[in-house]
Amino acid sequence: MNPTDPLAQLNPLREPAAIGWWPLAPGWWLLIALLSIVAGVLAWRLIARYRRNAYRRQAITELQAIRKHWESDGNNSLCLTQTNALLKAVALRAFPRRDIASVSGEQWRDFLNSSSGTDGQFEIGTLQAQYQPSADADAADVGAHLDRSDRWCRNHRVTP
Repeated sequence: MNPTDPLAQLNPLREPAAIGWWPLAPGWWLLIALLSIVAGVLAWRLIARYRRNAYRRQAITELQAIRKHWESDGNNSLCLTQTNALLKAVALRAFPRRDIASVSGEQWRDFLNSSSGTDGQFEIGTLQAQYQPSADADAADVGAHLDRSDRWCRNHRVTP
């Protein structure tokens, strides 16, 4: 080492301390606040939607019970009566009462088909078979009616 060399007398360079992540910069606090608000609004809307659709879940459960009872006893007329009563109750819950309460026959079928949101079309024969005891519906028709009713309960579109 040369004593006259000034560079040789320098100490080695020291690395600065790493910058810590805490405290957060104001931009991060703003981002956290916005994400919290968005998450809260989304959770609130999902909970409200879940509560609004409680009647659908209840109707599907009741329809499954009707189907199970029909499969065990084979009473087509009773099954159609209970299914149509359930459809009417669901419609009264989901749609304005003044629009649904007095609807029957062709108008009822047209209402179910227009609000179904699916391609399954209700037939007037199975909707009115409960009123015609002499013309008992075929088991295949009843099964298809139960399937259409299930799809309607799951997919009907409520227009505000």
